Amino acid sequence: MSETVLMKGNEALAEAAILAGCRHYFGYPITPQTEVAAYMAKKMPKIGGTFLQAESEIAAINMVYGVASTGHPAMTSSSSPGISLKTEGISYLAGADLPALIINVQRGGPGLGGIQPSQSDYFLVTRGPGHGDFHVLVFAPSSVQEMADLTGRALHLAWKYRMPAMLLADGTMGQMMEPVTLPEPCNAFGDDNPWAATGTEMKRPHNVITSLDLSPETLEKQNFARYERYKTIEENEALWEEYMMDDADICIVACGITARVSRNAIVEARKQGIKVGMLRPITLWPFPKKALAAAADKVGAFLCVEMNMGQMKDDVELAIRCKKPVALCNRVGGMIPTPDEVLQHIKKIAEGGIEA
Repeated sequence: MSETVLMKGNEALAEAAILAGCRHYFGYPITPQTEVAAYMAKKMPKIGGTFLQAESEIAAINMVYGVASTGHPAMTSSSSPGISLKTEGISYLAGADLPALIINVQRGGPGLGGIQPSQSDYFLVTRGPGHGDFHVLVFAPSSVQEMADLTGRALHLAWKYRMPAMLLADGTMGQMMEPVTLPEPCNAFGDDNPWAATGTEMKRPHNVITSLDLSPETLEKQNFARYERYKTIEENEALWEEYMMDDADICIVACGITARVSRNAIVEARKQGIKVGMLRPITLWPFPKKALAAAADKVGAFLCVEMNMGQMKDDVELAIRCKKPVALCNRVGGMIPTPDEVLQHIKKIAEGGIEA
């Protein structure tokens, strides 16, 4: 029977990864995700798993590549500057069609920035975190429970589609403590993976794990085939949550901690007679384009609440084909919008004033 415990977000996702069958972790400490590495350092040796604090973020992601190529689930975790260092390895994983789980608990930037929470890595991860044409699955939890639930989902979908998956949390989600019901243990990976490099015993052709292809024709064919798989993912794997959207005139779009702040603002706005709801993207790639397009047929305006300079706002405008105006309520540098700040933006839109 599932156990409900009080856990920090970083610890909940680490335990969820173990329960999902991950036995190989490679990472490097950086605030605000260091608890993930600390938890794995304690737990992995006790269950026969592998924990290795690599000499750098670059080394860690390439260790993940090595384990993934043998057909075993592996993960790494870091925060924004560390993810930048990992992007070459993430691109190599995508180019070799290897599954892997990457945790990014965001901090403010650019550069070293600060250690406070942020959502400023949105462009980096949703456009393909690395060189070349590719995507990674991106999940944005807004509670400690989702930190656990989406970790398992990300790992298994990475395996299903043979591609990297990322859990993109802001620092608040990693550091906050909430009750969480841990998932049941579930290892769906198995040992029979015909694409893996495990030694042939002269019973099958060799598998060569590489992203190198010097034939332009072949490389083009592989890229087109990969994007056909991405189309399937966009059709079947987009996740979102709607809140008070049945009669809404204004639609807030937010994820992570800003979605929780926005809920409080929506409740207060409703008390004041303003019909506002929220569409919360749970997957940032694939982005819930169809759900937003449908919302654009019902509401008069959108309000993006973000901890960056409006990165998700661009995707909302693309999804709705600029059919309705999209305003922005944002704080940056590690600052979190308050419910009152969101409420003031809602009121301004309701009164007919909107700043694009």
